[in-house]
Amino acid sequence: MSLYNIEVTRSDGTKELMEKYKGQVLLIVNTATKCGYTPQYEGLQTLYDAYKDLGLEILDFPCNQFFAQAPGSMKKIEEFCKINYGTKFPLFEKIKVNTKNAHPLYLYLKEYGPDEVILENEKLIPSGKPKNKISWNFTKFLISKDGKILYRFSPKVTPKELEPYLKKVL
Repeated sequence: MSLYNIEVTRSDGTKELMEKYKGQVLLIVNTATKCGYTPQYEGLQTLYDAYKDLGLEILDFPCNQFFAQAPGSMKKIEEFCKINYGTKFPLFEKIKVNTKNAHPLYLYLKEYGPDEVILENEKLIPSGKPKNKISWNFTKFLISKDGKILYRFSPKVTPKELEPYLKKVL
């Protein structure tokens, strides 16, 4: 199985293969609009503005599995993100990231990706969270242009903090 063979659905219902993003650096994030980490949307958009032309694509997958923090329709989620944070990166349908009903993309990311890391004194260290479970909203996967899952950042790691790792990949 390859990352690029996985089908995803955009917020408007359009289906596409991840192959569409082959050759780009990807930051895949499970998000929520009513989460303590929701302000990270601003930092994600800042990264997108700064690095999109260098090959970065941020893929936003809302997830309602953590205390129902992504309520409402996709239209409401999209409006919230655009009005409050001016997001322009691709928004996908609301998905599950844990349990046997998790979206195939997240099953793949958990199986083939590295352990989750946090930043402590500017050093990456394991978070200690189980690899087969997404710990919370705003977990971020950084993927190279050739589809290798390089990092799995804890929700606590802000977009600004992960920027040096992104720069290395671009």
